[in-house]
Amino acid sequence: MSSTFRLMKEERTPSVLVVDDIESNLELMEAVFQREGYTVRMALGAGDALEICSNDSVDIAILDVMMPGINGFELCKKLKSQTTKYFFPVILLTALNDKKSRITGLECGADDFISKPFDVLELLTKVRSLLKLKELHEDLDHSENIIFSLVVAMEATDYYTKGHSTRVGALAREFGSFLGFPEKELEILKKAGILHDIGKIGFSEKILKKPAGLTEAEKKIIKKHPLIGESICRPLISMRSVLPGIRSHHERWDGAGYPDALSGEDIPLIARILGILDSYDAMVSVRPYRDEKTAEHVLTIMENEQYSGQWDPELTGLFLRMISSDTLAEVSFG
Repeated sequence: MSSTFRLMKEERTPSVLVVDDIESNLELMEAVFQREGYTVRMALGAGDALEICSNDSVDIAILDVMMPGINGFELCKKLKSQTTKYFFPVILLTALNDKKSRITGLECGADDFISKPFDVLELLTKVRSLLKLKELHEDLDHSENIIFSLVVAMEATDYYTKGHSTRVGALAREFGSFLGFPEKELEILKKAGILHDIGKIGFSEKILKKPAGLTEAEKKIIKKHPLIGESICRPLISMRSVLPGIRSHHERWDGAGYPDALSGEDIPLIARILGILDSYDAMVSVRPYRDEKTAEHVLTIMENEQYSGQWDPELTGLFLRMISSDTLAEVSFG
């Protein structure tokens, strides 16, 4: 991470949102956090709190549970739903110490609890801890963004592959949704689709853009890209779930693929999915050695080769069903 990025983060004063329907409680909280050097935003209810979060930069929220109208539980849920793309810590301030209330808070997305009357040292300790966790999440997001940017930069130099990884990522999410995967797994599929070819980033353009067939030596080089891609992404803990897709997307159902010659269901599910989508997008795209094929032509080819040993035949059938229905929809309504 660049020193400039670190400096920008260090110079920024953390901002705390405090929500309570009793003004004297807000003033007490304001004094506590201002003494620690935090910027304080105060709201007497959920409406004001949601407006503040929409218009200002807020790093953490302290919510009183027992408020009229929208209580702290519901407000926590609303704030979390507004900030799904990044980590936004919420502490619930409550006099309710029963197990049921705590479970309700956790279900609404609360990250911690403070009991009334609160201990100032305990409150500040929990706030510092959650702000540190938020900083770590931001560092992680920054590192991920660099890797995704590398993929875009790599493909931008080649007319024939430009947008390929982005399309495979979008297609992976769509196919996962078709298969009924939960939201968390859809995001993993999308990431894996975008990153599956990142291992090619260091390869010579002479090889990547070669209009004729590759030599055996060049094929050996190209076949290293799944392992290189895996090694690029492995240091990031958040990427661990996509590594099997990156490493194994060129394995074949019949065991004749690479780099590990896996076969059948020994190939990770995410890799079996990416193998199908990678092939489909490659076939419908222009390449240096051939023109693009129509979607209908590619579907016919894949249907004929469904049991040829390249792809998981069951998954291929489901993919063909999804794409065929999409194609019919475009013809009917497009």
